Amino acid sequence: MLWETINVVRDLPRLHEITSVLIRFGLGDLVRAVGIGNILERAGRMLHWKETGETAHEETPVRVRRALEELGPTFVKLGQVLATRVDVFPPNWIAEFEKLQSEVPPVPFESLLPELEEALGGSPFEIFVDLWPEAVAAASIAQVHYAKLPSGEPVVLKIRRPGIRAKIEADLRILYHIATLVELEIPDSRRYRPRQIVEQFAKSLKRELDLAMEARNLERFATHFAGDENIVIPKVYWEWTSEVMNVQERIDGIHGNSLAEIEVAGLDRKVLASRGADAVLKMILVHGFFHADPHPGNVFYLPGNRLAMLDFGMVGRLPEIRRDQIVDLLAALSRKDDDALLDVLLEWVGDATVDEVKLASDVNELVSNYEDMQLKDMRFGVLLGELTAIIREHSLVLPSDLTLLFKALVTLEGLGRQLDPEFHMVDHLGPFVRQVITDRYSPHALQKRAKRHLKDLFSLATGLPRDVARLLKEARRGRFKIDLDLKRLDHFGHQLDRSTNRLTMGILTASLVIGSSIVMTVKGGPTLFGLPLFGFIGFMLAFVNSMWILFSIWRSGKD
Repeated sequence: MLWETINVVRDLPRLHEITSVLIRFGLGDLVRAVGIGNILERAGRMLHWKETGETAHEETPVRVRRALEELGPTFVKLGQVLATRVDVFPPNWIAEFEKLQSEVPPVPFESLLPELEEALGGSPFEIFVDLWPEAVAAASIAQVHYAKLPSGEPVVLKIRRPGIRAKIEADLRILYHIATLVELEIPDSRRYRPRQIVEQFAKSLKRELDLAMEARNLERFATHFAGDENIVIPKVYWEWTSEVMNVQERIDGIHGNSLAEIEVAGLDRKVLASRGADAVLKMILVHGFFHADPHPGNVFYLPGNRLAMLDFGMVGRLPEIRRDQIVDLLAALSRKDDDALLDVLLEWVGDATVDEVKLASDVNELVSNYEDMQLKDMRFGVLLGELTAIIREHSLVLPSDLTLLFKALVTLEGLGRQLDPEFHMVDHLGPFVRQVITDRYSPHALQKRAKRHLKDLFSLATGLPRDVARLLKEARRGRFKIDLDLKRLDHFGHQLDRSTNRLTMGILTASLVIGSSIVMTVKGGPTLFGLPLFGFIGFMLAFVNSMWILFSIWRSGKD
């Protein structure tokens, strides 16, 4: 087994802790299914398989969520990522994953000092003024402290928790091994690609561990919104920013959840909702680089109906081809064009096996449900939910960047409706979609695509002689191979096997008839009903074989 080929001894204590929590929350069947319990018990670590009465009455999604919370920051983050997989999990699971919060008690500032002093090259109390040792916010990876620069500018110090990298890396190794075992032991799970999910999660989490990466994200967003006075992105102070800590401009405003304070401050909630939606849609459709979690906790409202966006640790990236597909999807939805919508879905699922007729029927039914509905009455989040339900029903898996995008859009619509009950996402999508489609066919865009295609054609033409030479060389060396993937080849082999069996039985039956006829002419030997016994038995076997052959031919005709 794979576990014997890698060094997991150092992770056994943590693995024992993980499996014990899973069993305690009534998830022992999962532990048994992937064989983790056997591994631990072979290592001499006994497990208590009895489930607690406290969790026995709870639904499975609730027990999974509670187990993830107890397992710590890596698994809380995993649950938050799984909350974006609306194509894999049904709504009741997504609802539980969304309850996972990263808030944890802060660690004492003294515990942060060793790594912090190493990164700064000195004591933070000597570099910053009015440094608050008490954390103003704490999450699973980092916590926030207030301070001032020597020049007097108020700043925020986002500092990574001590020892968090080693613990997360150990958890990621264990998660990858578990995902591998799940794929090996539970064949039905393979279509969801658990190893791929863990790999993508690991990349995302390692980026969040590097607080300098978040600072680079901040600067990139600041560049994108440099000319927009209504969107504020905190300034980064690179002189003191590192992997362990980033230093940002401190922005004081009304917290996104404080709706009553918005009214007291005299801000216009409709304008705030509109500007927030336009900002995120610009990130997605224009820049292809977006805030992946635009919930109220990551937004401050400022005088003049401005918005400050915070916490850019989790971001999404969309290449140009994916943005074009998103625009095509939105355009198809607005036109209620089920054929165009189906084409986009088939592009997303790639080479996955899909019943196109059934999928087309489901997409047509979805579109027809919105046939007489005005765009202003359309709930975009509900529509995306129905679309992902179709994807789940067909056991299809969306690309990871799209699941993050869908989650961001649903969260954005929720934020907009929290501010303005009459907020409609489609009102803001329409202008962006029209602009992107117009830009797509502008002379400059057409010229750019033509240059790219000509470059690809030139590369193909110039590389063709080399590829042909390499092909001929492989053929001369006897290493030329052709792999054929013939559809229904297994069915053809089965049919050939059945035909061969019938032919063999036919030959055997004919032989029995001829042999038994010869035996019938021989005098002497045992008899039955006055006939030679062995000849009679031969005829009976030939009769049974004939009936089998006739029945087999009749059944194949029915099939």
